[in-house]
Amino acid sequence: MSLGKRGPNEKQEPIWVEASRLATPVGHPFYERLNRLLNKRGFDAFAESACRKFYAKVGRPGLAPGVYFRALLIGYFEGIDSERGIAWRTADSLALRSFLGFELSQTTPDHSTISRTRRLIDVETHRQVFLWVLSMLTEEGLVKGNTVAIDGTTLEANAALRSIVRRDNGRAYEDFLKVLAKESGIETPTREQLARLDRKRKKKGSNDDWKNPHDPDAQITKMKDGRTHLAHKAEHAVDLETGALLAVTLQTATAGDTKTLHETLTQCGEHIREVAASAEPEESEQLNPEGPAELVLDKGYHSNDSLVLLKDVEVRSYCSEPDRGRRNWMGKPEEKAAVYQNRRRIRGERGKRLLRQRGELVERSFAHLYETGGMRRTHLRLHANILKRLLIHAGAFNLSLVMRKLSGCGTPRGFQGRLAALASALHIVMLAIRRIPALQIGHSVFGDVTSRELTTPFRIPDLRLAQGLTLTEMHSTSGC
Repeated sequence: MSLGKRGPNEKQEPIWVEASRLATPVGHPFYERLNRLLNKRGFDAFAESACRKFYAKVGRPGLAPGVYFRALLIGYFEGIDSERGIAWRTADSLALRSFLGFELSQTTPDHSTISRTRRLIDVETHRQVFLWVLSMLTEEGLVKGNTVAIDGTTLEANAALRSIVRRDNGRAYEDFLKVLAKESGIETPTREQLARLDRKRKKKGSNDDWKNPHDPDAQITKMKDGRTHLAHKAEHAVDLETGALLAVTLQTATAGDTKTLHETLTQCGEHIREVAASAEPEESEQLNPEGPAELVLDKGYHSNDSLVLLKDVEVRSYCSEPDRGRRNWMGKPEEKAAVYQNRRRIRGERGKRLLRQRGELVERSFAHLYETGGMRRTHLRLHANILKRLLIHAGAFNLSLVMRKLSGCGTPRGFQGRLAALASALHIVMLAIRRIPALQIGHSVFGDVTSRELTTPFRIPDLRLAQGLTLTEMHSTSGC
């Protein structure tokens, strides 16, 4: 075989091509529709007005607020857990470049720009963006605010247990064990001896004695999967009539449910009142301006004080009751009345239905924000920074409800499911066409079917076709 040579008429393409000369790529259908929705509602003008006080009037232009909040929305829809990952993904994807409004010749913001903008804008401004999205849901009829469910979950902190130090003297954990080993007679302990000594101690992970110097807000707690880790606690308030997320709060990981309930319920009521005040009269009629009238909780929130408090603020409670055995109500008539009224409500049909909905809708918000949304492990430290990201994540979750109502898909991955459903439908239709024999004029192809019956409309039973039955078998089973 001889060596091949380039012909004289062949043309070599240039090595370098200007980005401005390239064809403009087509954006992702979901992000294009989301951008049209945000532009129609004037999101950029709202964001610039809310963030104007955080930007200087002179100097180099910073990251536009609309671009910054869109970048955090990408973190939810793409399931990216860190701001560095968001920066890498937006620089790599042509569709996300189009969503942020960057041309091919422009540089997308890096992670330091995104993080600096987050530190610049305070928590209340992020909350205003969340309320702006909640107002959009109110206009679409997706917020009722009458029946609300509250539940909490743990988020893994961006801090390691091996980095904890004593609160009193700042001594590291390993140094503390070495001191204990010397007191027990071991001058030069090995790692195995330190581990054995540590296993024998009781209450060795008390938050009263230890803290992480890099994230003081993180606390030692047991995660849902049984691991012990530094963590935070996020609590959601969900509208059980629509599935909308009405409020999200961030608490210390070891705080009990009965201690954090008041803050989340108060935050939920404030959000509902603010949205009702800014809504149109016909839209505000659907809302309860006084806040939630019914509250659905799991058994972790059940206590005498919680139920009495809800009764005092005229909120009907549907709280699962743990098995505490026979109780003594001597001198506690008010607590007894609140507990018995709640017990009677949860044993009714409506109470059972609301408790089932709580398990479905609240857990769904956890799954979307922290599993597919990528926030189960936080890459930020301190509650203020984490809450900023959580609020925009919650706003993106609510935006997905609007997108699902308007276009049928709430996430970019939803379009993949639509294509799969279309392909499945086309496959069933093709199978049906292949199984229909050619009609012959003058005689019946359906056995003993008369000519009068052939002139009547004939509907193909799809389920039996999908089971592989022929038309003759379907005719015999239908009793014609």
